Amino acid sequence: MGLKARLHRDLEAALKAGRKVEVSTLRLLLSAVKNREVEKRGELTEPEFLQLIVKECSQRRDAIQQFRQGRREDLALKEEAELQVLETFLPKALTPEELSLKVREAIAATGASSVKDMGKVMASLMPEVAGRADGKVVSQMVKEALAGGG
Repeated sequence: MGLKARLHRDLEAALKAGRKVEVSTLRLLLSAVKNREVEKRGELTEPEFLQLIVKECSQRRDAIQQFRQGRREDLALKEEAELQVLETFLPKALTPEELSLKVREAIAATGASSVKDMGKVMASLMPEVAGRADGKVVSQMVKEALAGGG
């Protein structure tokens, strides 16, 4: 089942069960998907759909941090609940060991030898780990691996 079909199915189930946070979060995601499809003038592919979900998750994480800094725990908890709903659409996260292996494979595949080659490595690696690892963490791992190896 595609992610978009799953989104519609989950929204319908949440509506029937009366899960308000889930309903509002899924409606926001569906709206974001429709807006992106209008911009693109076509259906989103699975990787594009995942990329959109990753972006929405990132926005929630940023909001949680901002709300906590502003001492608004109530709003931070709401964002955390939405984040949990969104994360159900993401593939299983990579462990640090799996991610480290993928980084080493990407460095070997691109022939990168120094931090100057970081762009090549990231371009090769990100499509493979999209939705399964945080881009900031991946970037840091690549930078450390290249600095240590070059």
